[in-house]
Amino acid sequence: MPEHRRGSLVGPVLLIAFGALFLYSNFRTDFDPWWLLTRYWPLLLVFLGVGKLWDYYRQRNSPEQAQRRWLGGGEIAIIVLVLVVGAAITFRHGHGRFIWGGHHIHDVQSVDLPGIESAQVRVEMPAGYLKLSAGADKLLEGTFDYDESNGKPTFSHEIHGKQGQVTLTQEDSHIHFLRHGGNNWILGLNKNLPMELKIDMGAGRGDFQLSGLSLTKLDIQVGAGQIMVDLTGDWKKNLDARIEGGVGQAIIRLPETVGVRVHATSGIGSIRAPDLQRQDDYYVNSAYGKSPVTLQVEVEKGIGAIQLVSEHRSGHSSEN
Repeated sequence: MPEHRRGSLVGPVLLIAFGALFLYSNFRTDFDPWWLLTRYWPLLLVFLGVGKLWDYYRQRNSPEQAQRRWLGGGEIAIIVLVLVVGAAITFRHGHGRFIWGGHHIHDVQSVDLPGIESAQVRVEMPAGYLKLSAGADKLLEGTFDYDESNGKPTFSHEIHGKQGQVTLTQEDSHIHFLRHGGNNWILGLNKNLPMELKIDMGAGRGDFQLSGLSLTKLDIQVGAGQIMVDLTGDWKKNLDARIEGGVGQAIIRLPETVGVRVHATSGIGSIRAPDLQRQDDYYVNSAYGKSPVTLQVEVEKGIGAIQLVSEHRSGHSSEN
């Protein structure tokens, strides 16, 4: 009677590991599984390759013993990878920050450019938690918590005529293995100054409370993670906004009394817009074409869900 050939356990083990990872994130809202997966997925290839080599040499040196084995190199590699990730989560602390690493620093910085009539603001964050809202007395004010080994967040600025240009970056930034980077930035912008805002995040979680700002142009790019963009309120100027993400979830809160026209696409994932009407390839609200101000919003996700939420569902409103 021929010996039954067992199936590989790699697939089931991976499904169990991914399911457990996302289940854990449901109970720990400060934990971002997308960041972990998208940044370290090449390790999966490395471990599987090592497992295949193990199987090859075991088969060549001892064919009979290799056929009777219960766990192959692939299964062993996946189990080791799961244990490594589990250890990282166990030693995790704070907003996506693993406690392995350098000295933790708390810093407060601000930028003020008196005399300017408009501004271009760019925020570049490699990884972590970023919250941005209106309410700063100066052009930009920030509170920064970060690991010393990741570099200090710094401002650079220029003035061209009556327009100021400000860029916030993290100098010498590098994220160590198994550590989210220890970044926790809380930023405030001046609500009275017309500005163009660009946010570029590598991975993490973004909470962008933009209601109340005098924005004329918005560009948000996130490699992986979850973002919430609040565009509610009574806008006084037209806004062109582009929100782009690789992997993760995007929640966009929209006003009711200001016209909204959204073009949303997701490669793999869902688009939910229960309070908007479909008009050709766009989602529009009841005020579109009637109000003197219009928000033109482009939302694009590679993998993940897009939620377009109206102001009455978001539970709060603001004045712009």
